[in-house]
Amino acid sequence: MGERLLIGRSDKISLPEFNVDGLDVKIDTGAYGSSLHCHHMEVILEDGVELLRFQILDPDHPEYDNQYFHSHVFGIKVVKSSNGVPEERYTVVTQVKIFGKVYDEEFSLTDRTDMKFPALLGRTFLRKRFIVDVSRKNLSAKAIKKYL
Repeated sequence: MGERLLIGRSDKISLPEFNVDGLDVKIDTGAYGSSLHCHHMEVILEDGVELLRFQILDPDHPEYDNQYFHSHVFGIKVVKSSNGVPEERYTVVTQVKIFGKVYDEEFSLTDRTDMKFPALLGRTFLRKRFIVDVSRKNLSAKAIKKYL
């Protein structure tokens, strides 16, 4: 098993496939999976192939660019939300860049408008990679600045 990195209660990530850098993310050891704020999610047919079409972030977010993203690899999962109510969510796998490393991660797509963070990294992402220190935050951003 490799060395685990120290991560705080929140940080910043990049989602290279969505052209998003410096996205605020909550580190949540109480959540099983990871989630990403999305809206206008729908399954469409293109050349006979089902695609999930969606937008990420909100129009008032600095990284929002009104772009629709498409994925032909998607799923549907029943996820218990933070209030304990099960709901069906679309899921996609995308790249997450943090601490200068790129990982593949499955995100459930959901409306996080009322949440402080547009993205959340749960235990499946953290397991065997990170140790969480809830008294700290933005450790990956600080580590990158340290070496610039």
